Amino acid sequence: MKIFSTSQIPEIDRYTIENEPIADIDLMERAADTVADAVLSIANDFQDVWVFCGHGNNGGDGLAVARMLAHVKIFNVHVFLLKSPKTLKNSPKINYERLLSLGDVKLTELSETNLPVVKNKTLIIDALFGSGLNRPLEGFAADVVKHINQSGAYIISIDIPSGLMGESNEGNSPETIVHANETITFQFPKLSFFFPENEMFTGEWHVADIGLHPDKIFEMPASYHLLEKSDLQWKVHKRKKFSHKGTYGHALLIAGSYGKMGAAVLASRACLRSGVGLLTTHIPHGGYQIIQTTVPEAMTSIDDSDLMFTSVDPEKTFSAIGIGPGIGVKVNTQRGLHKLISEAKVPMVLDADALNILSLNKSWINELPANSVLTPHPGEFDRLAGESKNGYERMMKAKAMAENHKLIVVLKGAHTIIALPGGNVWFNSTGNPGMATAGSGDVLTGIILGLLAQGYSPADASLIGVFTHGLAGDQAALGKGQIALIAGDIIENLGKAFKILEE
Repeated sequence: MKIFSTSQIPEIDRYTIENEPIADIDLMERAADTVADAVLSIANDFQDVWVFCGHGNNGGDGLAVARMLAHVKIFNVHVFLLKSPKTLKNSPKINYERLLSLGDVKLTELSETNLPVVKNKTLIIDALFGSGLNRPLEGFAADVVKHINQSGAYIISIDIPSGLMGESNEGNSPETIVHANETITFQFPKLSFFFPENEMFTGEWHVADIGLHPDKIFEMPASYHLLEKSDLQWKVHKRKKFSHKGTYGHALLIAGSYGKMGAAVLASRACLRSGVGLLTTHIPHGGYQIIQTTVPEAMTSIDDSDLMFTSVDPEKTFSAIGIGPGIGVKVNTQRGLHKLISEAKVPMVLDADALNILSLNKSWINELPANSVLTPHPGEFDRLAGESKNGYERMMKAKAMAENHKLIVVLKGAHTIIALPGGNVWFNSTGNPGMATAGSGDVLTGIILGLLAQGYSPADASLIGVFTHGLAGDQAALGKGQIALIAGDIIENLGKAFKILEE
């Protein structure tokens, strides 16, 4: 799914109106209907529905929703207008007149002296401002938003929480943004929904398909995308009857150190579960028995050191190399990584301590083979790229790093970001908070390595790897719940995830 900027969406609306064709008021009716359906599905416990409407199209949506909810005669619907009805024009004005014609909906023009006191079991629908804002709310509008936030009511925002901007919110004021419990957004999520600092405003968000014209959606360029199953199904390689283990590549995984051999075990098992034909795991001498016992399917390469990674010969017939989980940042390990980077001629994925070493030797980033995959969590990325004030800034730095260094940056999080060298950015749609557990990142490294070794392009290996990692976590949570979920559960559900992806 494409994620468009707030400046692009009105153009898609206009094209739909002109080419479907459909009247603007009917498109607004279609959008409002999706919101009303969503409200009806959750609103059984509420007696009063208060709809706060601005004077633009978002307010017009709110007026239409109020009419639809009043028509079913389940709630006491009360509409509060931010400005005089005389300021309404075009479709919002038509919806105001339609609401008046019902005759049984309370309408109040807000002022500083009549801000309503919320009663028990009140649902507030926020339809004050849409996604076109480019500066913080101020004055009376800001006061109304603060009043809504202090009400204690359950809040549903239409399209976007009022006061929130669609992209960057640097310099915005949290006090003047509606803190919604749920957001019903139209056709596409807004870019700002994907950053952790904005969860307090959006709550749980849902995308409502309002039937914008597919031709315009297809032709309109977008740098940002939501990664879904339909984007990947056709990319999954089908296995041929006469294939053999050599067909599916030979991966080299460099992982583990004294006290951290679990990282090597998890990454190895995940790599094997991802379909690689052969896996060699390079480990310190002291980890030999651990790997041979816990991952009998993997071959081993033994380092000269008992305790850490120091060197490996990448000239053997490896299809891809993964390095980082649990290797530590000792000086000898740093030397070994630098030598590997300078000699490797196959795709690489770097995670964990490999990234921490890069952050200590930032010039080495320029020596990485083109299309190498980096998989940092936010802390590791900030050490590489510098501190970021918020998720939006961090995403932009990841995008710039991918473009400037011809790398793929997999920035892990609730909606893991995959930034590609050509400037495209994907946000993952799978996964859950139960995956915030030790070893989850090691599993992702193994998955991506396994896919690289099988011949997937670094971009496709990253996209498929991130999606199936999250999907396996979702399958694990179905059985174990989120609280009890551990990294091994993700590995055990990779088979289900790949099966779902292929269906």
